[in-house]
Amino acid sequence: MQTFAAIDIGSNSCRLKIARVVQHKLKVLHEDREVTRLGSSVFETGLVSPEAMSATLNALKRFQRAVQMHGTDRVRAVATAAMRDARNARAFLAWVRDETGWEVEIISGLEEGRLIHRGVMSNEPGTSGRCLLIDVGGGSCEISLSENKRIKETMSVPLGAVRLTQEFLHSDPPSQEDIARLKQFIARELRRAERRVRPTRVQTVIATSGTAAALSEAGRATTKSRTDGLKKITSTQSIRRLAEKLTKMNNAERMGVPGIGPRRSEIIVAGAHVFAELLEAYSLPGFRYSPMGLRDGILAQMLAEQDPRALAHRQFERERWEAVLEICRKYGVDPRQAEPVRHHAVQLFHDLNSIHRLPKEYLTWLEAAAMLRDIGKFLNYQGYHRHAQYIIANSEMFGFTPVQRTITSAIARYLGKSRPESTGRTMRQVPAEEHEHVRRAVVLLRLAVALNQDRASDVLRVKVQVYPKQVVLQIYPGPTGAELEMWSLRKEAAYFKEVFRKDLFVTLV
Repeated sequence: MQTFAAIDIGSNSCRLKIARVVQHKLKVLHEDREVTRLGSSVFETGLVSPEAMSATLNALKRFQRAVQMHGTDRVRAVATAAMRDARNARAFLAWVRDETGWEVEIISGLEEGRLIHRGVMSNEPGTSGRCLLIDVGGGSCEISLSENKRIKETMSVPLGAVRLTQEFLHSDPPSQEDIARLKQFIARELRRAERRVRPTRVQTVIATSGTAAALSEAGRATTKSRTDGLKKITSTQSIRRLAEKLTKMNNAERMGVPGIGPRRSEIIVAGAHVFAELLEAYSLPGFRYSPMGLRDGILAQMLAEQDPRALAHRQFERERWEAVLEICRKYGVDPRQAEPVRHHAVQLFHDLNSIHRLPKEYLTWLEAAAMLRDIGKFLNYQGYHRHAQYIIANSEMFGFTPVQRTITSAIARYLGKSRPESTGRTMRQVPAEEHEHVRRAVVLLRLAVALNQDRASDVLRVKVQVYPKQVVLQIYPGPTGAELEMWSLRKEAAYFKEVFRKDLFVTLV
C-alpha cells in the first residue's frame, strides 16, 4: 500500500497531510499545520523576510520527520501566492531543497483553484449540480464554478486575508477610511472575477480555508445557522454582521470570539469583508464550510496518477484531456485533424515499447504533444514549432505540472529540421534525467507526423515488426496512395537509427 504526503506552503500557514491508499481510496494517517505568515513581508516589501523563512523551514523540518516516520512513498510540496510574488522565492526554495530534499513547486492561482476543486469534489458529499467554491487564503482568493463535479471555470484574485491586511488595515481597530478603501478594492476585483465566473443557478456554495472555518464557527456561536442535511449553512447576513462587529473590535477582543483565536484574529477582518462582499455581490444566501482543500486535491491527484483502478484516475484523465482540447480550440487547431497523428503516436508507443522503453507516463505527454504540435501557427507559420513549444510550456493546462508541460513542449518542438540537443535552449529547461526520454519520444512523434502527410486521404493503417537489428513499418495505402508518407518516413530513418541503433525500413503492403 502506497503512502502519499501533500504539503501546502501558503501565505499564512504551512499544512501537511499524509494518507495511505487502502482499497483504491485514501485513508488519512496524519495532519499538521503551522502559522508562519510567509506572505506578510512579501506583500509589503516583495521579499520573504529571514524570520518568515526560518519559521517556515522549521515547520517543514517537522513535517519531514512525520513523513519519514510514516514511511511515505511520495511527497508533493507546492507553494502558492506568497512564492508567486516573492522576488527571492527561488533562493528560499533552493534552501528548502538543501535542507529537506524536496523540490517545491510554485503553482499558479488557476492550478491552485483546480486542485482545491479536486480535493473538495473527491471528499465532500452533496456536491452534484452547480456548485461554487470559494477559498480565501492568505495571499489570494480562488473562485471556482463546478457542475456535476466537473470544473467549468476558475479564477484567482488577490484577495487573500494576509495580503489585504498588510495593504489596507494599518490601525487596530481599523479606521473607517481603511475599511472603505478595502471594500473598494474588493469590489473592483470581484467585478473582474464576475466576467469569467458567473455563478447563476448555483445550488451549493462551499467555502474552504482557515478564514472560512473561523467565520463558520464564529457565526454559529453568535447566530442560528440553517441546516442543510448534516451541514450548517452560514448565512450572508450573519457574515455581514460578523464582519461589521469584528471591524469595531481591537485584536485582543477579536481573540475572544469563538473560533477565531490569537493568530487568526490579526487577519480575520480582511477575510470577513472578502466573504461578505463576495456573497452579496453574487447574491448568494451563504456558504457551508468544508475542511477539504489544496492538500486533499494534491493527494487525490497523486492517487489518480498512481492507481488506474481508482475512480479519481478516470476523473483526472478526463480533466487533463479536456485541458489539452481547450488549448487546441483556443489556438485554432481542429482536434479532429490532429487526432490521426495522436492515434499513430499511441500505436507506435505500444508497438515499439521494447525498444523505446519510455516510462508509461510519457504516453500522456506524447499524446498531448501530438494534439498541440500545430498551435504555434496561430502566431506565425514560420518557426511555428518554436512558437508551439513556448505556448505549451507557458499555458495553463489543468493536470500538467510545469515540468510536465516543459517535457510536452520539448516533444512538440523538434518536428522540423532541428534535433533535441542538451545544450539547446529548450532542452536546458528539461530535467537532465529526462533528456534521453524526450529524444525517444520525439522520434515516435516524428514518425506519427510522417504517417499523416496527406490530410485528404484516409488514415493509413500501419503494422510494426521489430527485429534484433531493424524495425519494419508495413504501410497499407489509402484511396489516394501513400507516396508522400513513404517519402517522409524514409527521411526519418537516419535519425531513428541514431536514437534506437536499429535500421528503419518502410514497405507498402
